[in-house]
Amino acid sequence: MNGGAQMNGGAQMNGGAQMSGVAQMSGATPECDTDIGMNIPSELKYTQDHEWAKVEGSLARIGITDYAQDALGDVVFVQLPEVGSSFEAGGTLGEVESTKSVSDIYAPISGVVVEVNSELSDSPELLNSDPYGRGWICALEPSDPASIDSMLDSTSYQKLIAG
Repeated sequence: MNGGAQMNGGAQMNGGAQMSGVAQMSGATPECDTDIGMNIPSELKYTQDHEWAKVEGSLARIGITDYAQDALGDVVFVQLPEVGSSFEAGGTLGEVESTKSVSDIYAPISGVVVEVNSELSDSPELLNSDPYGRGWICALEPSDPASIDSMLDSTSYQKLIAG
């Protein structure tokens, strides 16, 4: 791939953003289709490391963005966090192995893992085919629910990956 940004595993991707980490919800989702062809649902929050979070009641569902899965290529393995594990924002939740590289998945917020998507164990390709739906990674109970507000909105994330 071309461009100046580099993923943690060594593969390069287009755009100006660095991807040191990596993963959305299906159904009728308001989307922000960028001029670079990426799906960026407007109701989600994003990180500069290309993770997303969706508030669902008192929980935050976490995954990697369409941009991340596209940069990774075909995902062949996902290491999920353990239920009950605590993470600080920026801590490594797990990793994604693709045909191009191995990349860490970072916690976008601090919290405790209350659920993991065990479907990814048998079908890691869901991160590619449905990153905002069936390809979600885990659900966290946030230590500070207001911390989600400090994440990027869809417009800011679009500018990041276009940049």
